[in-house]
Amino acid sequence: MIDTLRALGRPKVATMAALGFSSGLPFLLTGNTLGYWLREGHVSLSAISFAAWVGLAYTFKFLWAPIIDRVDAPIFRLGRRRGWMLTAQILIALGLAAMAVIGPAGGLLNLAAAAVVVAFASATQDIVVDAWRIEIAEDGDELGLLTSAYSLGYRAALLVTESLILIMAQFFGWPTSYLVMAALVLIGVAAVVFASEPVLAEHVLEERSREAPIYSVRGVSDAIAGPFISFFRQHGLFALVMLLTITLYHLPDYLRGPISNPFYKDLGLSKVTVGLVRASIGLWGSIVGVSLGGLCAVRLGYARTLIIGAFLQPVAIAAFALLASRGPDIVLFQAVMGVDAFAIGFSGVALVAYMSSLTSLGYTATQYALLSSALNMTGKTLKGFSGSVVDHLQLNGGLMHAYAEFYLGAAALGAPAILMCFLLARHIERIRNESAAATTT
Repeated sequence: MIDTLRALGRPKVATMAALGFSSGLPFLLTGNTLGYWLREGHVSLSAISFAAWVGLAYTFKFLWAPIIDRVDAPIFRLGRRRGWMLTAQILIALGLAAMAVIGPAGGLLNLAAAAVVVAFASATQDIVVDAWRIEIAEDGDELGLLTSAYSLGYRAALLVTESLILIMAQFFGWPTSYLVMAALVLIGVAAVVFASEPVLAEHVLEERSREAPIYSVRGVSDAIAGPFISFFRQHGLFALVMLLTITLYHLPDYLRGPISNPFYKDLGLSKVTVGLVRASIGLWGSIVGVSLGGLCAVRLGYARTLIIGAFLQPVAIAAFALLASRGPDIVLFQAVMGVDAFAIGFSGVALVAYMSSLTSLGYTATQYALLSSALNMTGKTLKGFSGSVVDHLQLNGGLMHAYAEFYLGAAALGAPAILMCFLLARHIERIRNESAAATTT
């Protein structure tokens, strides 16, 4: 992290941090933070978790990623990557402004429609930013540095949209807070202005377009099927194991997402309290987690770091069950938030680094979109039922007891990811040994 902060003086790294901020900005505004706003509007937990399905745009982004890889943006002729970035950012700003104007009072369906626009544009921005991060790196070391800068910017955006916005909403109201978030999209716009197009990747894509124009049958086939064929050809049938591991890795965190902020509201904690704890203890927990996760990825390798992260996540989520049983204990709340921020920060940077290493030049956007879609697929689909599960459990023992049981159940669902990570580690070790033996021979 210290190396990353020092490197922010380099234009490419600073641009990456700003684009990371731009990617992270809309994520919670259509999810967990929106849930807090809806809960204050007396919306049921079931409806809040169903509304979280707007995030399914992140799950299916691999469907339009081939277009992003091969076609220039329709309006802004800034290059393939920069043009799509700017287009997505403008849609995000307009969508957030619409959410601010509509609010829960304007009808849940209308608010959800505006949130869908934001989520779709945000998923598109993620496709392009992820591709730019991988393609602009000159080597593996620089990719690691850019990934850290991206994580730093992304975490800064989460800090703003899950903590500072709560404090703003307390004093200025939710609509004004969302309008401020729409204005912060200008940080990403400035990054696009200063960014440069990945030259090598552009040459590869131009060569592929000459060989198989996008308007030809061969070009369409290569754009749609080529990235997937290349991925499975490179990794074989074990690619299915890799995708399943990625799918299960953050499942407990996704499941608890829609009910997190409603839980704090029902627990009796004020928005200011939650915001301040997230901005202090939560921030430092994330910084330490991201830093240590990056260090372990370098020292221990991706596989071992993934295993450690897979153990940390369920432990952190299970701690919320203790908080539910104890009530609004501020000291315990601070401790749980710190542990949770550390676990998510550690596991998150490990997974992003591993996924980035699996893509091929020329198919970067689509292949990374496939991997991140695999990450989102199960969690973002199942989390829509989280509120209904808590509502059902509440019938047998009260609201806080229902929350405690839910958190324990979500934590238990982290066990399959741990087993898959061990299987993945064995595969990576076997490939390394075979490669070393071939080199020796």
